[in-house]
Order: sequence, then structure tokens, then C-alpha cells
Amino acid sequence: MRLLIVGSLSNQIGAASRIAVARGAAVLQADTPAAGLEVLRAGKGADVVMFDVSLDIVSFMRSLEAERIGVPVVACGTETDAKAAVRAIQAGAKEYIPLPPDAEMIAAVLEAIAEESHALLYADPRMDRIVKLAAQVAPSEASILVTGESGTGKEVIAHFIHAKSRRASARFVAVNCAAIPENLLESELFGYEKGAFTGAVSRRVGRFEEASGGTLLLDEISEMDTRLQAKLLRAIQEKEIDRLGGGKPVKVDTRIIATSNRDLKAEVKAGRFREDLYFRLNVLNLLLPPLRERKADIPLLAEHFVRKYAEANGLPFRPLSAAAREELLRHAWPGNVRELENTLHRAVLLATGDEVGPEQILLLEDADDAAEGGGTGSLVGRTVADVERDLIIDTLKHTVGNRTHAAHILGISIRTLRNKLRQYIEEGHAVPAPGEGEAVGP
Repeated sequence: MRLLIVGSLSNQIGAASRIAVARGAAVLQADTPAAGLEVLRAGKGADVVMFDVSLDIVSFMRSLEAERIGVPVVACGTETDAKAAVRAIQAGAKEYIPLPPDAEMIAAVLEAIAEESHALLYADPRMDRIVKLAAQVAPSEASILVTGESGTGKEVIAHFIHAKSRRASARFVAVNCAAIPENLLESELFGYEKGAFTGAVSRRVGRFEEASGGTLLLDEISEMDTRLQAKLLRAIQEKEIDRLGGGKPVKVDTRIIATSNRDLKAEVKAGRFREDLYFRLNVLNLLLPPLRERKADIPLLAEHFVRKYAEANGLPFRPLSAAAREELLRHAWPGNVRELENTLHRAVLLATGDEVGPEQILLLEDADDAAEGGGTGSLVGRTVADVERDLIIDTLKHTVGNRTHAAHILGISIRTLRNKLRQYIEEGHAVPAPGEGEAVGP
């Protein structure tokens, strides 16, 4: 993960940056917002910006929006600077981290925002065959299409291919085509020249150029507009891109890995995806099986997630009981590995004995039993909307108002969470502000 610090490293943000480095982040630093913008324009790249709220975050966020630079921003400030925290969130910051820095909070926020969890863990023979095939084709220059249901680990496989390729020492750049608004995706991919549109005050290098020499992951490419698909096809074929407002093409050397949770053949037939682009991308298709078809992976992944979230939450490690493992193996896992991860995260938070038992494995079909551990009251006779609201607010209390961490636990996007909270506030419900709530202990 690449982290850009905007602010002086001589103060407590310096301590936060050292924590981030210890957690595996590559850190760049800029003393001023203007210098931070120059780093982003130049294509040096950042997955997350950590911004000192003693600086002008409002103008910085406006510049990001005007210049179509899509990067999440985490604000940092002293715990007593409540007005600055509110101002930062209102300006568009994803989260606010109080200083002095807390190592676990920084780790949780950065992981949740960047959504980086790239450990390739498997035991099932079907996954073994796919991983071996991925390793075999990784050294080639061929475009690769990775397909499968949501939550099966498509981005993890993409990282694996890059790590095994001849481009491993160069950059791996990921673009989520579903998460970026259509009117911003073109500039995100191809960049722009100064004056290309209102707000383009300087040249900005796009993701294609940023990944030149390395690998560009186009996540959920089926969500891309057909007009932009044509420009992407030309970039892949000609190995050159046109910045918005540019007068001449720019040569790039970028390997493409694309993912989709849809059937792209069906999308082609429906006229929503270009056939020529489909064939250009589909030199090799790696189809990841759903978790319900790779049962041997479940115990291994479950043990990994239990250890991960016990450590992340400062809780003692509690192994899964035999009954809990049987419960996991019986479930169909419609949300695949992502659902399994969220289920085990909840179980770690709820467990109090020597083991994680089946009563802490809260699956969709046994939601009626959630009252024992989740504190949301009896579910029978209540509407789904009421239960969902209480679960979201209780989770937010556990994370001390941290929206990003709560969204990660709940298995929903930060945008969905913010929309829900806005609705609850409008309905008159009390919603914890950042810094409010009580962390759950062991």
C-alpha cells in the first residue's frame, strides 16, 4: 500500500507514518497541500492520503474534486480538535484519526480503506489447479481475465500474478471501475493536460502511465461504459494513450489484468460489452470457483481470519471449536470469502470463552439467535430495516464512531454506510460521531 502524508513529519503525524511503515506501507511525504497535489498529479501514486487537519483540508479536497483525482483522504489531528474533525469529514475525508496515533486504529483504517488483503491461502484441489495455472502464465505478457462471483478473491489472484511476473519489481496499480463515477473514470485511467477542463490546473498522469512497466488491474471491468471501452481497446492494442486535452499520444508499457463478477459473454450478447475488447482481454480466463465448491479452503481461511482479527482488535486468540468448524462447513457462503471473513470478524468480537463456538458464528439463517451476542434485542417480530439499523449503530459504537472500520466489519461499502447513517439521522435516531462509543473488550 502507498501512503502519502501531507503535513510535517516533525510532529505526531511522523509517529503515525512510522506506524504505517511498520505495517508495510510505502510512504511519501509532502509538507504542504500544494506539494501533495503535485505528487498526485505527477503519477507517483497513493492509495491513501493522510492529511494534517492543521492545514487547509477544505481547499485540498476541493482541488481533488476539481482536478478529478480520486484518492481517499484520512484526516489526522489532536483529540481535542473536534471542530477540525467535523470540518474534515464534511469536506469529504473518509475518516478522522485522533493523535497521538494508536497503532491498531491506524492499521484498521488503512487496511479498510485500501482494502488490501492479498494473502493467497488455499487447500482445495480446485484452487491448487488455478494457482498453478496462474503461476505458469504470470511470466508472459498476455492480458488475463479473472472471473468469478463477488468475494472469491479475484484481486488476490491478480496480485499473485503480478508478483510472479517479470514485472514484479515495478508497480501494481488497481482501478475499481465500479467505484469511480463514469465521468471521472476516463481521466483516472488516462490522465489529462492543463486546461483540459475546468479545474485542470496542471497536468495529471493517469493510472495507465503510472503502471507503465508494471501491471494495471481493471477491477469489475464490466461496469465500464462502452464509449470508454473503445478508448481502452486502442490503448491495449497500440500501447499508447491519449491524455484528455493532449495533443499527441503517450507510449505506455502496461500489462492488463481485468476482473468481472459477470458473464462477459452474456454482456457481449446484450450489447453492454465490446466483443473485440472481450477477446483482447480474454487471452486466458481464470475462473475462480465459489467458496461453496472449495470446502477444503474454509477451515484454513477461517483460522487465518480468527488470528488476524484477534490481533487487530487486541483480543486473545481463541481457536475455533469443532462445532464452529462444522457450522462453517455447512453454510453455502453466498458472499464467498468476503462473507466468511466478516463472519469470523464478528465471531472474534463476540467470543468470551476459551474457544470460538457455534453460537458466535452468526449466519444469515440463524439471525434470530443474534440477540445473545450482538446486543440488538430480540429479532422475532421486528422488521429487517430495524434489525439492520441496530446492527449498524451497535457496530459503530464498537469502532468508537470509526465509519471505515465499521463498514469493514459489516461487509458493506463506506458509501453505503454513510447513506444509511444519513437516513438514520434524518429519522431522528442517535448515531455515534467519530470518537463516540465504547470499544468491545475480551
